[in-house]
Amino acid sequence: MEDVLIDMRKLQKYYPVRGGVFQRRIADVKAVEEVSLQVRRGECLGLVGESGCGKTTLGKTLLRLHDATSGRIYFDEDPERVKETERLLASDRPEDRHLAASQRSERDVTKVSKQRLRALRQKMQIVFQDPSNSLNPRMLVKNIVAEPLVCQNLVDAREIRSRVLELLNIVGMSSEHLMRYPHEFSGGQRQRIAIARALTTHPQFILMDEPTSALDVSVQAQILNLLKRLQDEFKLTYLFVTHHLLVVKYISNRIAVMYLGRMVELSKTAEVFDTPLHPYTRALLSAIPIPDPDTKKEKLILTGDVPNPINPPSGCVFHPRCPFAKEICKNVIPQLEDAGGGHMVACHRWREI
Repeated sequence: MEDVLIDMRKLQKYYPVRGGVFQRRIADVKAVEEVSLQVRRGECLGLVGESGCGKTTLGKTLLRLHDATSGRIYFDEDPERVKETERLLASDRPEDRHLAASQRSERDVTKVSKQRLRALRQKMQIVFQDPSNSLNPRMLVKNIVAEPLVCQNLVDAREIRSRVLELLNIVGMSSEHLMRYPHEFSGGQRQRIAIARALTTHPQFILMDEPTSALDVSVQAQILNLLKRLQDEFKLTYLFVTHHLLVVKYISNRIAVMYLGRMVELSKTAEVFDTPLHPYTRALLSAIPIPDPDTKKEKLILTGDVPNPINPPSGCVFHPRCPFAKEICKNVIPQLEDAGGGHMVACHRWREI
């Protein structure tokens, strides 16, 4: 059995749209729609897709920075206990449902108490996209990095400075940076500070929300190499959210592709790049520029715009832009199915493409 650290089951996240004099709920923005995904311990899982497809929302819902609309999230749970809870949820007996609700309050991240969630915060951290916004401009670096230690009461007050300095050294900074403010650093240095802050609680899992997209190319390479080194050194598990396919190819073990809130493909990195099965994945890969004017590459050009998540298309949400769409695609929602070797794809016609 795979060593699963995070197990998401039919996760949904809707944002209400309100209107009228009384600001009643008139519709929902369906940001994440029934996503089931497992993150294995020690891996880096890349999450890719166009802007607005729900990548960041999925990650923040996973950390419960946003409350899920429905679904379950199991973090570092015994697989047998997860199976038991899922079995009880599927039962029609009221007593089983009641027992399942009780178990979810202890095991499901979306339902645990504030006290239990506080303990989980030590194991789950995040590095945001823009360090200029994620670092408090009025705090010194030593206080920024020390803040999780203080909030969680993890070390004695006399040990905080030495612990902060140790973390800064790990990410390539020194004691001379302790008494400076974020605006005194470059973008790459600010992101190193954010990474140091994420490491303070000895987490098992870190959500990387496009950590290199705001950086220069040369600095991106430095940060990516740092993240790979830290993953090996501290046995970390990453969910790496990005729209840069070459970045995710370098750092990820597996890649999950999202479109309009749904998962459309999931496989090992090499398989996604060598044999993409979903038309949307093919279109994303064909858009990667090749630095050779003599190399000819067949491109799959998508027509139209991304549909409105308030009123997504029926059936396969990709069918209005898919060059291979048939009648079944307009009426039936495709489910993720195993295409062999753990390569999952949600497409009615992937065998014919």
